[in-house]
Amino acid sequence: MALRSIDNNLPEALERPKKAAKITGSPSPVPKSKAVVLQDSCKNEKSTMEPQINVAEQSVEYVLSADLKALSDPEIKIQNLLAELDSKDWIKACGALNDVRRFALFHSSLLIPILENVMNLIVKILKSPRSALLKTSLMACTDIFSSFGHCLISSDEKSAFDTLLLQLLLKASQDKRFVCEEAEKALDSLNASISPLPLLKKLRSSVTHSNLRVRAKAAVAVSKCVSRLETETMKEFGMPTILQIASVLLNDKLPEAREAARSMVNSVYAIFSMDAVNNKEKDNGEPVSLAELWESFCCSNLPAVSAQVVVKIVSMEK
Repeated sequence: MALRSIDNNLPEALERPKKAAKITGSPSPVPKSKAVVLQDSCKNEKSTMEPQINVAEQSVEYVLSADLKALSDPEIKIQNLLAELDSKDWIKACGALNDVRRFALFHSSLLIPILENVMNLIVKILKSPRSALLKTSLMACTDIFSSFGHCLISSDEKSAFDTLLLQLLLKASQDKRFVCEEAEKALDSLNASISPLPLLKKLRSSVTHSNLRVRAKAAVAVSKCVSRLETETMKEFGMPTILQIASVLLNDKLPEAREAARSMVNSVYAIFSMDAVNNKEKDNGEPVSLAELWESFCCSNLPAVSAQVVVKIVSMEK
């Protein structure tokens, strides 16, 4: 059999294919799908909007009361104050709230005639979801209370002050920490600026609020009022009434309310003990111990079970 010569050449049928020449030019762009184009456009819009929002938020300054300065033209500024407070432009409303603070601190005589309307608008602003408006309006409340505390309380149950007080209790019971802190500052300013007896009468209904957090904040405010009462004013409000309020709050779900109730009991006992010593009460010609007098007082004004709980609180504090 004849043999084929051996060489390195492959048969033509099996010859390797030649590589295609490389194209050095840039490839033609592949058109994007509609979904990709839409996504990119959304990103561009978002990127252009975000800086504007940040700039707007940063334009609002939270100025401390000590850093506020008097207005250069208060007589002119007061004319548009209510309209600016009611503005739909929240940045303008924030500026108006700071002007309210300046009027309260430096030009109070100009603010008094429209104070009721100002408080009604602040109540409206406190319902806004904007954090900047909430914080600034609460700061305004603090300055208003410190300047006008002596003339805020009215006998009218539907006054602007009553509505504002409820809103402060609601804000103090919110989950947002900075809102709670500012609302509590406003309540503390209110407590320090108003006589305890009229304020206690206004707060009394709030300790039975259906919202347990509002109830707890009201209990704290009431306990602070009670701690400021003197003997005559506490008797005027009613020592048994305070004990009855405290006895109910001692069973509250929140520890904040229960602690406030214990504080009320101790405040009542402090006045009661001083009064008992001054009167030198005696029974059948023999001296009666203060503990016995206190227990008798509690039992005569509270249900038996509640009276024992209240008596025990005082004995534990000794």
